[in-house]
Amino acid sequence: MAERRYWLFKSEPTAYSFADLMAETDRTAEWDGVRNYQVRNFMRDDMKVGDGILFYHSSSNPLAVVGVARIVGESYPDATAFDPAEKHYDPKSKPENPAWLMVDIQGEREFDRPVTLQEIKENPKLETMLLVKRGMRLSIQPVTQEEWDEVISLGTGG
Repeated sequence: MAERRYWLFKSEPTAYSFADLMAETDRTAEWDGVRNYQVRNFMRDDMKVGDGILFYHSSSNPLAVVGVARIVGESYPDATAFDPAEKHYDPKSKPENPAWLMVDIQGEREFDRPVTLQEIKENPKLETMLLVKRGMRLSIQPVTQEEWDEVISLGTGG
């Protein structure tokens, strides 16, 4: 069995918040609209059912990890790329040769308190986290087991 991996998923709460995820049927949603090849490759090659997700609110005040989710469906073609009426339409992506993928995620729990970007930056245990690297703008980023454990501890008071 593959080792469990961990990810940080960024979302603007005005577009899709952790509360939106938790309000979904079975707290499950398709993570669509990714239009970055490196992130697509993470989805295609690395994400497996059971992987953990830190849900991060970007473009918000405060910028923070607000909850935990997990992968419940491995990658498959992102149908929003095929529909001209969709915001994420890509005329170069075709059903017979899809350029873009999505995964299914399920919300697990909201943190007792948000773990802010500032707090992450100031924590020596998180100094190598990709989130704090200058120029790192990927909407999905890998997280190490140690980073996962520290952020979970901060967010849950554990």
